[in-house]
Amino acid sequence: MNVLSRLARHRFTWPLVALAALLLADVLHTPTFLNVRLQDGHLFGGPVDILRNAAPLLLVSLGMTLVIATRGIDLSVGAVLAISGAVACDVIASSSKPGSAGTVLWAIFLGCAICVVLGFGNGFLVAVVRIQPIIATLILMTAGRGIAMLITEGQITTVNSPPFATIGGGFWLGLPAAVIIAGLIFAAVAVGTRRTALGVLVESVGINPEASRLAGVRSTSILLAVYAASGLFAGVAGIMVASNVAAADANNAGLFIELDAILAVVLGGTLLTGGRFSLVGTLIGVLVIQTLTISVTIQGISGSVTPLFKALVVIAVFLLQSPVVRSKLRRRGGTAPPVAVPPALPTPSSDPVTGTAPETGTGPGTGTETDGARAGKVSS
Repeated sequence: MNVLSRLARHRFTWPLVALAALLLADVLHTPTFLNVRLQDGHLFGGPVDILRNAAPLLLVSLGMTLVIATRGIDLSVGAVLAISGAVACDVIASSSKPGSAGTVLWAIFLGCAICVVLGFGNGFLVAVVRIQPIIATLILMTAGRGIAMLITEGQITTVNSPPFATIGGGFWLGLPAAVIIAGLIFAAVAVGTRRTALGVLVESVGINPEASRLAGVRSTSILLAVYAASGLFAGVAGIMVASNVAAADANNAGLFIELDAILAVVLGGTLLTGGRFSLVGTLIGVLVIQTLTISVTIQGISGSVTPLFKALVVIAVFLLQSPVVRSKLRRRGGTAPPVAVPPALPTPSSDPVTGTAPETGTGPGTGTETDGARAGKVSS
């Protein structure tokens, strides 16, 4: 019973239960959904599709996790993603050698570099100018789509470049290239934040920025680095999205992905109030959201109502994680919550001279006089 209680209280339990329930629904509808097959040296199947489609969201969510850990928010990641894809596709489309590896590398570098600058700008507004994160990033969220539209001149820019198409839709070593790229970046962030002091510094800034500053932590530098990293990860995700469709759609690329990223981070157990964060929890949240998106499609439901199902799943998971709800469920199940027992009062200390405890009893056998005996001595 104690083991089950601990599992129910663990922050990963209910997201994993939701993920298992979604996969079960997919298997019941399509029994071969979890089958993975090897064809022409490449892996195909439902789980592979989930991982490949979740790669851009995972990258955006990684940056969002670090930003939220510093008690911030980044609403501009969707617009930054669109700018990255627009820049990369515009460079490749305007090149005389669109299929050249050098052209593709230059396009990727330029797109990601611009996104780092944009993320650094967000960090500057938050850390130096002291604008609230939601307002600072809302500025770029609003203007970013317009910037991407200016780059593409309001058109969908298509490219024909096999090396570029490999990033989002190709395979490396039998696995989708997007999955390998996202996995390597996830591993690098995990090592950087959990095997060095960087993770502790990020959490300290989120818990108490002023105390961190007084303790010698350069909170301004941490915030600048975190927002720049968020821009970089969104830029890489934008390259993936544009590569997957071989085009840059400034109006629809990464639309509302910032909301999915926030949901994934919160589902993973990271609090919006900042402080402790969990990259593994973010990964689980991303898988839940992406599996839900694919499940809606498999069930034959219109994709326009997918946000409704996301809201229902998130509400259900959060209710099951809520201490208040769990307490009420235990009471209805006949298990009352433990009652705190107040500590016992301290016993009287011994006399420092004689080493014996003071006599506090009354009546015969206690060695002390009662009030009546003392009154009799006074009257005599």
